[in-house]
Amino acid sequence: MPALAKANLLAAASEVVDADFSSDEVSDFIHDFALLVDDIDPEDVLRSINEDRAVSGFPEVRDIDLIEAELAERKRYYRNAIKEALNRLNSPELVSTMTMVVENATLGGEVHAPELIDELVDAYAVETQGVLAKEAQTAERLIRTALESAKAGEAAVRPLIDKLESVARTWDKIAQPIQLSSKARGLEHEPSKEFAYSIRSLAIDLFNEHDLLVQSQRLTKLLSELFSELPEFVERVSADTQALSDIAKQRQKSAREQREWEEEIAFSADVGVVFRDTLSISAMGISWKEKTYPLESITRVRWGGVRHSVNGIPTGTDYTVAFGDNRTESVVSIKREATYTKFTEKLWRAVCVRLMTDILKALKDGSEFHFGEATVRDDGVTLVKHKFLGSNEAVRYPWSQVQIWSADGAVVIGAKDDKKAYASLSYIQVPNAHLLEKIIRMAFKQSGLRHLSDLLG
Repeated sequence: MPALAKANLLAAASEVVDADFSSDEVSDFIHDFALLVDDIDPEDVLRSINEDRAVSGFPEVRDIDLIEAELAERKRYYRNAIKEALNRLNSPELVSTMTMVVENATLGGEVHAPELIDELVDAYAVETQGVLAKEAQTAERLIRTALESAKAGEAAVRPLIDKLESVARTWDKIAQPIQLSSKARGLEHEPSKEFAYSIRSLAIDLFNEHDLLVQSQRLTKLLSELFSELPEFVERVSADTQALSDIAKQRQKSAREQREWEEEIAFSADVGVVFRDTLSISAMGISWKEKTYPLESITRVRWGGVRHSVNGIPTGTDYTVAFGDNRTESVVSIKREATYTKFTEKLWRAVCVRLMTDILKALKDGSEFHFGEATVRDDGVTLVKHKFLGSNEAVRYPWSQVQIWSADGAVVIGAKDDKKAYASLSYIQVPNAHLLEKIIRMAFKQSGLRHLSDLLG
């Protein structure tokens, strides 16, 4: 029987397909039908028609375009016949049948499917778009809630991940035919890709921000299972799995180092002669007189001592330590040298190392900083040329043309070839003067250094 005639018979037979048929039976029927439609050759059809017309005494049809146009219309009829047959199945059977059809036709997404099956998948994608969009919205709500609940720990997140896994499995079941067909065509199903990446982001955030390793690994395993039809995504998830394992090991090491660091910076002392207040520093921040600055909020520090004497006889030293954020500053006067020395050591470890890194990063990004009379940039510094007569002049120098020294409780930055060009930054008055001095001295130890940010490596 000619392919066209047999296809017409199968189209008529599709009218009896209903829910009494199994998914296997309907899948095989559609697959055979699609292969048969692909075998229809316009040249063969034209030849058969002209043979019949010759016997009947009718003139030949010479325009193959007429045949192709009619075949295109006939193929639309075949597709609609199959769609109507599928629509007579219940929803789970319809999804299962479509998955089996595409799985068999593409060999799991590895080869192109017959044209009729591609068209069926395209129609299926349009009809399931609303359902998938609803599942995606549900997943996004669960993801947001999981992130908000993560602070409360794994017990709060676990039931949300249970629900998200159920939604993801429903999504994948419905989208599976589309994913397989897309893979066979060398494409990726973009909604599935976006859905998968949303869950991947949750897995990463749960671990990186909340250390919920078990739930993060659970999601990563789920993604590997459900979205194997997205080759690029699978590679990334595979890398995530390895990265999570590596990070978990590093986190164990980091947690130990964090505990050691917290122990190293911890300090507390009563300051004052008559009215005493507690000056303390810990991982929670620096506290003085009922105000606490979180360590990460501190942007400026300064400290120093002023020696006193009467008739050349030393009478003691007053020490000052100040720290603050972008809005406020606390100033502490300390009499005991041991308290001052110990606190500034802890302050350096807790805050100053981070502040120096922040300054170097900002300089690298093009920012400039004002320290007293000096304006510091990554590639140099602007100093003041002091004149006996006339106005002082601002002069810019590269780092190779300046030097640094300490004098009279200040760090001094001066030009190598002009003694009148300098900036004197009081340790006790100029915020972060100690930090700038440390940065410059470290930089000068590196030969050929042109930018301070080169210290970042």
